[in-house]
Amino acid sequence: MIQSETLELLEWHRLCQHLATFAATKLGATAARHLKIPDSQIQSQELLEQTKEVYQLETRLTTGLSFEGIQDIGDSLERAERSGVLAGDELLAIATTLAGARNLRRVIDNQEDLPILTLLVADLRTYPELEQEIHRCIDERGQVTDRASQKLGEIRTDLRRLRTQITQKLQNILQAKSGAVQEQLITQRGDRFVIPVKAPQKDAIPGIVHDTSTSGATLYVEPNSVVPLGNQLRQIIRKEQTEEEAVRRVLTQLVAAVKPDLERLLAIATTLDLATARSRYSYWLGANPPRFIQREDREIITLRNLRHPLLVWQQQHEQGQPVVPVNLLISPQIRVVTITGPNTGGKTVTLKTLGLAALMAKVGLFVPAREPVEIPWFDKVLADIGDEQSLQQSLSTFSGHIRRISRILEALETVESGIGNGEEQNLDHSPLPTPQSLVLLDEVGAGTDPVEGSALAIALLQYLANHAQLTIATTHFGELKALKYEDDRFENASVEFNESTLSPTYRLLWGIPGRSNALTIALRLGLKPEVVQQAKTQVGEATDEVNQVIAGLEAQRRRQETKAAEAQSLLQQAERLYKQVSAKAASLEERESSLRASQEIAVQQAIAQAKGEIAQVIRRLQKGTPTAQEAQQATNALNQIGQLYQPATPAKPKAGFMPKVGDRVRIPKLGQIADVIAAPDEDGELSVRFGLMKMTVKLQDVESLDGQKAEPVVKPKPAPAAVTPPPQNVPEIRTSQNTIDLRGKRVADAEYILDKAISEATGPVWIIHGYGTGKLRQGVHAFLQQHSRVNNYEPAEQADGGTGVTVAHIK
Repeated sequence: MIQSETLELLEWHRLCQHLATFAATKLGATAARHLKIPDSQIQSQELLEQTKEVYQLETRLTTGLSFEGIQDIGDSLERAERSGVLAGDELLAIATTLAGARNLRRVIDNQEDLPILTLLVADLRTYPELEQEIHRCIDERGQVTDRASQKLGEIRTDLRRLRTQITQKLQNILQAKSGAVQEQLITQRGDRFVIPVKAPQKDAIPGIVHDTSTSGATLYVEPNSVVPLGNQLRQIIRKEQTEEEAVRRVLTQLVAAVKPDLERLLAIATTLDLATARSRYSYWLGANPPRFIQREDREIITLRNLRHPLLVWQQQHEQGQPVVPVNLLISPQIRVVTITGPNTGGKTVTLKTLGLAALMAKVGLFVPAREPVEIPWFDKVLADIGDEQSLQQSLSTFSGHIRRISRILEALETVESGIGNGEEQNLDHSPLPTPQSLVLLDEVGAGTDPVEGSALAIALLQYLANHAQLTIATTHFGELKALKYEDDRFENASVEFNESTLSPTYRLLWGIPGRSNALTIALRLGLKPEVVQQAKTQVGEATDEVNQVIAGLEAQRRRQETKAAEAQSLLQQAERLYKQVSAKAASLEERESSLRASQEIAVQQAIAQAKGEIAQVIRRLQKGTPTAQEAQQATNALNQIGQLYQPATPAKPKAGFMPKVGDRVRIPKLGQIADVIAAPDEDGELSVRFGLMKMTVKLQDVESLDGQKAEPVVKPKPAPAAVTPPPQNVPEIRTSQNTIDLRGKRVADAEYILDKAISEATGPVWIIHGYGTGKLRQGVHAFLQQHSRVNNYEPAEQADGGTGVTVAHIK
């Protein structure tokens, strides 16, 4: 109960709503609004790694990770499992979801250094054959196509023929009885074809009246001569509906057969969308990834320039005030921090900001603070913030606080009982491990007699120092300031107050307790000086001296901050100078490179000119003079000099792209954008589909959507003649014994199977790896190239599978 209260007090649901706006799918948005907080640090670390990898991936992609086509098909899967018949648009949604998930997996598989995401999509099954079957039977409008079944095609042919007959008959009647009709129009009422007849002349066209106009002047009549055809049309329409339902039933059964895999697909897509939402929200906040620290290892909680995420949202979307960040640097021995200072100074906001930061780190979000972000993993975040008065329950402010604090202590005891065993503690006389809980208390001990409230607050904080990882408490009690000097587990902090403007600055000052400003404020607001002076005598000289000491500490701190700001300014100036020097050095280097290139061009021109002159000498000498050989030798020497100064030929850029199954390509000759349904073969031909058409096109006739030409297919060269042929006593005949099917295998598994087969082989081995994305084929070729028993390898004959099969010749 106290956990849900804490989330409500920290306004966690608002942050989840903000996160949901960054989700790309309905499933992701729902998951974000009902964000589950992990129970272990391992789960939090995994979520954080997902967020980091998506963040890294989206910085590489130009358009970000796309979830296009992925829909919430959960209800459809449930109905399919219960033998219901899915509608066409539901089946189409399943097909687009499969395509969208396949695209996600392809994008992730094509990237490096994404181990968490790669493992997440490793078992993702997208059933392209099911998707193709749905698209074959269901069109873009969700209607069953004519090609779905032969019977349905025949029925629709009869329908079109019958409709043509009915239309022709009605057209003849309209022309013959033009004076009796309201207008030359054929329309429908239900599934019956009718014509508009003037009411006074209804007997001119005998038939069945199916409808009447609002004014009653027009009757919509189905002529008697058309009624038999209309009845026949209705029967055929019933057959059409029955056949369409049969087609959809078959498709529904195919979906039901793979329901567990499709549910797994939905779960993976939702996980990816949620990770993407966390990444995009973190980027929008300007947040940084946290690192979970162990305070037992003397690590410091480091949260510099920590901002309240809800206030950042309010500033950006609701024209709120600029967010003032706080700095939280808490030493490992500190267990309790007491924050003092005036009301409206930002104490409560500091509590909520820290609480939200801890929760954000737990769910895998980045924390809106400057790097490095180092925070413990808290098993529980417990808070008592605000007033819990209740007239109905007769609870005062004090009673409400005590009730909630009691629930916090009970939750801590529950955690302790789960960490250690009481019997073991009694045996070795060692205390239980400290629970990793964060406790946030606002105005601890307030709402009752100041003396008793102060005593209760001191006892409570001392108890929490022993039973919680970290406690942050705000208070107005001066007695709590002295705890720091009695117990090194306590620390003081205060919110700064500007006496000249009588307003808080919302800055958090560490190591300095807050001082009373009530008398100073009263004097500046016009209260009689003699009254303020009398109040000071009542407070006592000791309190006045303490306030003077605190004021001196604050002044000293401001001087240190001024010096630190000056040092920071000098550092920034030095960095700017360094950048300027680096830019000038780069410019000089570029200029030197340009000069070197121009010199090389001049040398080439000189060499070309010299060659021309020598060629003239050769032509003149070759007319009969025996010294022509000397001129030829001079030309050869000059050629050697030219080669010496010849600049290295730059490597040719890699030709465009290679279409893969599922990619979208442009066919300039047809002005169409099509989907690749079969990868290019060794002849450079691939199969594509646009709309309802499938066709085979040449690789040079397609290009990518961004205009890149396709990379030409290079046919594998035959093995050199010098390679030792396979033994003559082993016939090169393909059998089931020397054929290995690796389709669907991972490269690592395929290498193990290949090594075993090659070690036992006495002749050539036919290896079936298929086309797919090409990764398996590349892995097989790389393994064969380095295997000691493989003499050479080549693609199989076209009849044996072409480039989808590799033949390995064994030594």
